[in-house]
Amino acid sequence: MSDTIIEVSGLHKAFGKLQVLKGIDMSVRRGEVVCIIGPSGSGKSTLLRCVNLLEEPNSGTVLVNGFEMTDPDVDIDKARRMIGMVFQGFNLFGHLSVLDNLTIAQRKVLKRDAAEATAIARENLRKVGLEEKASSMPSQLSGGQQQRAAIARALSMQPAVMLFDEPTSALDPELVGDVLGVMRQLADEGMTMLVVTHEMQFAREVADKVLFMDGGVVVEEGPPAQVIGDPRHERTQTFLHRVLNPVHVTD
Repeated sequence: MSDTIIEVSGLHKAFGKLQVLKGIDMSVRRGEVVCIIGPSGSGKSTLLRCVNLLEEPNSGTVLVNGFEMTDPDVDIDKARRMIGMVFQGFNLFGHLSVLDNLTIAQRKVLKRDAAEATAIARENLRKVGLEEKASSMPSQLSGGQQQRAAIARALSMQPAVMLFDEPTSALDPELVGDVLGVMRQLADEGMTMLVVTHEMQFAREVADKVLFMDGGVVVEEGPPAQVIGDPRHERTQTFLHRVLNPVHVTD
């Protein structure tokens, strides 16, 4: 089995005349945490969505755990079962309890019986600190709790890799820490993670590798100590200066 679980080569994606991805090459090793940083509009989320073919690339290849996602003949449903995705929004089914949100795909897609699906769901709710919220409806949870429930739902499919698209951007600041704590725990347990994030401290402390994207290309990549701590490219330096030294406007 290859040590590389995600391999992206020559990836291009355009929306009409707007070139969003301009030849992306990147890889993620099994058990690695890779954080993608960069300004809004740099193509970070589009890259993530191309990995599980929520967006179809114009050219290039994407391989995930042995499946060529960009092959027209790929069994995309089977391939996607290995990929957990957590979005900016929580995307929970509002009419279902938290527990039912975690079991429905297990039963319909993986064909698990109710007892097995429930046991796996409860274990993942325990992992994210929500075991007592199993019977609650999503509307009864805070934003941070909903996002943790979304992570538990993705984990319940027992994916080989987890994709996170700005998972804390929709949260109030005081709720961010709980979600990042769950993600740190997953990293400690060896989960392969590809994370689009603006949380620089998380990237600095948890990532094995950081990619800085701007203008649809990977400008710089390497260990966080290099990319965030001692960036070599002027575009990276400018971005990090703005992010790490925000101007505070007082009344």
